[in-house]
Amino acid sequence: MVANLDRLVWSAVLPMVSKAQLDHARRLQAASGYLDLEMPDHALRALAGIAHPETTPFEFHLLRGMALRCAGRFAEALVALTHAREERPDDLDVLMGMAWCFKRTEQLPRAITTMEEAYRAHPKVPVVLYNIACYYSLAGDKVQALSWLGRALRMNADLRKLIDDESDFDSLRQDPDFQYITKLELLTDRPE
Repeated sequence: MVANLDRLVWSAVLPMVSKAQLDHARRLQAASGYLDLEMPDHALRALAGIAHPETTPFEFHLLRGMALRCAGRFAEALVALTHAREERPDDLDVLMGMAWCFKRTEQLPRAITTMEEAYRAHPKVPVVLYNIACYYSLAGDKVQALSWLGRALRMNADLRKLIDDESDFDSLRQDPDFQYITKLELLTDRPE
């Protein structure tokens, strides 16, 4: 017998998986793919067909929260992301998604607090520090914004490419300290 090694025969690989379990997994995968394509309504429809979301609560609520966020339904996204956070309190995607939604629902202090929690759980992820800088800038706290931004740029100089298009820094653009930090970081950036 010759086996087709390019294509798995799922009935042979997963003999104990029920049709309902396979459908559940396919719907989660479809929702994830739709989100990659920025098609949140399709993702939500795929998730709506899941009969028992409690089987994979983290994945279900994370994908639902991200789809709602992508659709601009930030308050609803916060509910779903809060459920995901109950399953995995330190998950970076959950924390960043929640902070994004808090910002857009006029809850900037909660966005900052959530990103600081993300930093405590993920201190070596430069985008976390960058986002904290953005939120402090929006809050009008120049000292904190510049401190976090400087640290983020030292961790990853490529984040500098985002600054020109980042409207969160608009209030600081003409500030000499902001200009100094962004230029200083540029001058001290050395290829390894």
